[in-house]
Amino acid sequence: MSTEVNSLTELAGDLAGTYRRTASSGEQVDPAVAEADLAAVLRDGYVILPDLLTAAEFDEIRESVGPLLDLLGRNGFEGHATQRVYSVLNKTRSCDRIADHPRVLALLDRMFMPNYLLSMLQVINILPGEQAQMLHTDDGFYPLPRPRKALGAATIWAIDDFTADNGATDIVAGSHEWGDRLPEPAEREPVVMSAGSCVFFPGTLWHGGGANRSPSARLALTAQYCEPWLRPQEAFTLSMTRDTVRAVSEDIRRMLGYSIHPPFIGQVDGMHPKRLLEPGAQSI
Repeated sequence: MSTEVNSLTELAGDLAGTYRRTASSGEQVDPAVAEADLAAVLRDGYVILPDLLTAAEFDEIRESVGPLLDLLGRNGFEGHATQRVYSVLNKTRSCDRIADHPRVLALLDRMFMPNYLLSMLQVINILPGEQAQMLHTDDGFYPLPRPRKALGAATIWAIDDFTADNGATDIVAGSHEWGDRLPEPAEREPVVMSAGSCVFFPGTLWHGGGANRSPSARLALTAQYCEPWLRPQEAFTLSMTRDTVRAVSEDIRRMLGYSIHPPFIGQVDGMHPKRLLEPGAQSI
């Protein structure tokens, strides 16, 4: 038994060692700031990170995703008066900063194993008249009983101001530590924040989109992440073109699955997936 474990430990650097893991840009964040953010998440189940995007950045996002908002949701969960855009990274570079913002990565670096993955990046535009979304947890589809450590985490970014009336995300504070208990409707609290801010929470927190009782739409993006040994919601290695993968940051590239969770998870034909990005590489 011990011999097998030792041999796997020795193997751990083989494939990953071909392309050394690049440093997360979360390391740029003041450790005191990151630790305070993490303490809030562990205590309350969420933290609001204010004003991370400039007005120019969220205006660019609004301008670039606007033409993509042409379909309404297909069911009560997606919302019948809500527009969603999937496969965002293939359609615009304006949202990359949502996925790889250092303040967010600093939290993920502390919560998950190295080479954690992007699970989903999505635009969500809640139109006037939309009803409140059902409360849910974002890693509830992984069939492991609660209470437990979160297997993923999510950010929801306000491109428009989030208010109590325009469909701001509702959260149930403290519910990240619950076992089988289900939330009551009265426990929903709206996350009120200014455009350019985001709310970060673990995948075990109960939350849902709020009802939009205002006369205006509420535009947002969500980026979700998971441990490196789990299957993400979006199969990025299938949905992303090689040109897109080459164009994004090293942080995003790693989170798309062009990385190895030692010793073997993520290999392609016995080799590191980043070999597929080399000039002349053939498709498998």
